[in-house]
Amino acid sequence: MTQSSSIEKLGFSISISGAHLSRTIMLSELQQLFDYLPEATAEKEVYFEAIVDDNCLSKRSARTRLLTARHLADLYGLDNAFLLFRALKFFWYRAESARSQLALLLAYARDPILRMSAKHILSTSPGVQIQRQEIEDIISNQFPDRFSEATLRSTAQNINATWTQAGYLTGKVKKIRCTSEVSEAALCFALLMAYLRGTRGEELFTSEYVQLLNCRPDKAIDLIESSARKGWAVFKRVGSVVEVAFPSLINQQEMEWVREQA
Repeated sequence: MTQSSSIEKLGFSISISGAHLSRTIMLSELQQLFDYLPEATAEKEVYFEAIVDDNCLSKRSARTRLLTARHLADLYGLDNAFLLFRALKFFWYRAESARSQLALLLAYARDPILRMSAKHILSTSPGVQIQRQEIEDIISNQFPDRFSEATLRSTAQNINATWTQAGYLTGKVKKIRCTSEVSEAALCFALLMAYLRGTRGEELFTSEYVQLLNCRPDKAIDLIESSARKGWAVFKRVGSVVEVAFPSLINQQEMEWVREQA
């Protein structure tokens, strides 16, 4: 198995496109879907049936229902075969205040259009306005001549709306950078993502996923210690040597795929 395929089997995406060309992280729809179905729901077909056949998200047409299901699957996987989706649900049902950050983390892992905006958002100081044109420029520089002006505009609007839903921006028209508290569930999920990509030891606490949460390494250690006390992870520290593991979340087959990333 190639490295890229093992990454995908864990729930990451290596696609060059993404749902943000059409939608945001769809936090409200994800909330409604998880409210409608029990945590143990496993197969993608069941999630699609709930959205398309049962219309649990109250969409007007069959086409809209199908597109919504597809976009949610692009963003989150919607299948227990993916470790990242199972982990999202695990933390989602145990930490309500973390849900926006959890959704952002998984969408970030699966949508390259969203990922390319992260550096600009995270480097902007609190209180500074984020211009839509800035996001358009980031996308057009990465994909010159690929998108029309209309697509660039709508995609930038979707991206800014996502960062707003996740708690990084505030305002309806003017988007202003703001800050929010990092939850232990989101931090644990971020460390799991870094672990799955082969990161170990102290480097876990400076990984891109932890940085996405604007979380300092010392704060991250405090949060993973709290998570370990809840049984969400295993954390050991001897001096400057740290070890983090997730035996309750990763099965044996997935550990084989994880070892391919190390």
